[in-house]
Amino acid sequence: MTLRTGVRLALDWGDARIGVAKCDASGTLAFPYATVRAGTAELDELAALVSEEGPIEVVVGLPRSLAGGEGPAAAKVRSKAVALAAVLGPSVPVRLVDERLTTVTASRRLSESGKRLKQQRSLIDAAAAVAILEHALDVERARGAAPGELVSAADPAE
Repeated sequence: MTLRTGVRLALDWGDARIGVAKCDASGTLAFPYATVRAGTAELDELAALVSEEGPIEVVVGLPRSLAGGEGPAAAKVRSKAVALAAVLGPSVPVRLVDERLTTVTASRRLSESGKRLKQQRSLIDAAAAVAILEHALDVERARGAAPGELVSAADPAE
């Protein structure tokens, strides 16, 4: 299947930090891009990154349980994604993508690359965003359609 051409950004939205990953326009390589401090300025900082990079979409990791259900963490991320979609407007779609086990995958990769636990803390958020982005790209390649669930700024917070 084909993959849409264009840079994408992925977010791993945590309570303290938001990991940001980016891929090249061909969707071949996903890499850590930035970490944004969560809080009152988070949407402005994310909007600035989006404006700088001009992605075709932003994918946000949705923290589901291993069984696939959604709890309070997923509801919080849904609400943040809706707020981001409202700030970005219709020109940059925001999509929610299942992020199960991405932090575990990111931690394993960092350990395998020789990063000690203390070093991992500063890298884990962006590395988890890379895993989210790689998953989204794999899903799009397999299905031939955009991954995940499109978020509308008009959606009520769930």
